[in-house]
Amino acid sequence: MKGSFSPSTQCPLPIAVPAAILSWIYACPVVLNLQDILPEAAVHVGLLKNKFAIRIFEALERFAYRTSTAISVISPGFTENIMQKEVPSSKIHCIPNWVDINFIRLLPRSPNAFRDKHGLEDKFVVLYSGNIGLNQGLETLIQAAAKLAHVPEIVFVVVGEGKALAHLKATCEVGNASNILLLPFEPREQLPKMLAAADVGLVLQKSNVIGFNMPSKIQLLLASGRPILAAVPLQGTAAKTIIHSGGGVVLPAEQPAQLAEAVLELFSNPEQREQLGQQGRCFAVENYEFTTLLKQYETLFNGLLQPSEKEPLVELPAQGKSLNPHLNPDLDHEPVSAKAMQESLVD
Repeated sequence: MKGSFSPSTQCPLPIAVPAAILSWIYACPVVLNLQDILPEAAVHVGLLKNKFAIRIFEALERFAYRTSTAISVISPGFTENIMQKEVPSSKIHCIPNWVDINFIRLLPRSPNAFRDKHGLEDKFVVLYSGNIGLNQGLETLIQAAAKLAHVPEIVFVVVGEGKALAHLKATCEVGNASNILLLPFEPREQLPKMLAAADVGLVLQKSNVIGFNMPSKIQLLLASGRPILAAVPLQGTAAKTIIHSGGGVVLPAEQPAQLAEAVLELFSNPEQREQLGQQGRCFAVENYEFTTLLKQYETLFNGLLQPSEKEPLVELPAQGKSLNPHLNPDLDHEPVSAKAMQESLVD
C-alpha cells in the first residue's frame, strides 16, 4: 500500500496485536504513540495487583515495543523509562501533546462569566479541574483549604465529575473546609473563561505517583496564562516540566501546610503571579503549538516511508480544530462530550 503506515495509540495494551498483524499483512511501519506506560503505572498506584495479570501485560508491553517501527512519547520521562526496558533510542521520538493556543488564550480575569455565574467576582480563585481519583490526592487540597479558612478572600474551586464531587463534599464537611466550591464540568465553549477565572491553577499528585506521569492539564494551564501551583513528586516529569517552563511553583506532594503557605504567598504577590503567567504562556506557545507538533508527526511518518512513497500525510486542520484525541478540551477532533473534554484537564 503506497504511503501507508499503522498508527497505534497504546492503551489498552492488546491493541499492539492487531497493529502488528496489519503491519505484517500490508508490510507497513507501525508507529506506537504512548500516552501512558502500562502496566507499570497501574501497578505503582495499586490498581493492578494480580501477579499473573501483571506478567501478561508486561509481555504485551514488550511485544508492543518490539513490533513497533517507531514509538512516539509525550515527555522525556517516558523516553527514560522505555530506554531502561531496552528500547533503542533511535526508535523513540518525543513529541508532546499539543494545545490550541488560539482557543486556550489569555483572557481578562474580570469581567468573567464564570466568576459572575458562581459569585466569585471579588475572590482569589485557586482552581483545580479534572479527575478526582487515586493519583490526585485531593485530600491535600482539602486540608490546605481548611488552613486558609480564616482568609475570606481565598476560595478553592474544584471542577469535576458529579459522583466524585459528592464523595469529596462529604470529605470537605468532615475537614471543615467551608472555602471549597464544588462544581460540575463546564461545556467545552466555556473552558477558556473557566481557566481565565483562576488566579492560580492547581496540579496535584500523590507522592506515590510514578515519575514519568505527565498530567495533560499542565499544557492547558500554561497556555491560559495563569500561574501553576503544583504539589507533585519533585523528581517527576510534571515537576521538571513546570520548573523548566518558568510558569509555576513546585512543592512536594501531599504537604498541605506547604500548599497553604504557597497559596498565601501567591495571594499576597500579584507581580509574581503575573510574571509566572506570562512565562507559562510563552512556553506553551513555543513548545505546545499544535501545527508545529503536527509537522513533527508528519516528519516522523514520512521518514518511515520509502522515498517513492513519501507524500503529505496530514492536512493541517482549520484554525480551532485538532487531530489530537488526547487533549479533548482545547482542541477537539470530532464531537466529544463536554465531560470528556474537560476531563482532559486531568490526572
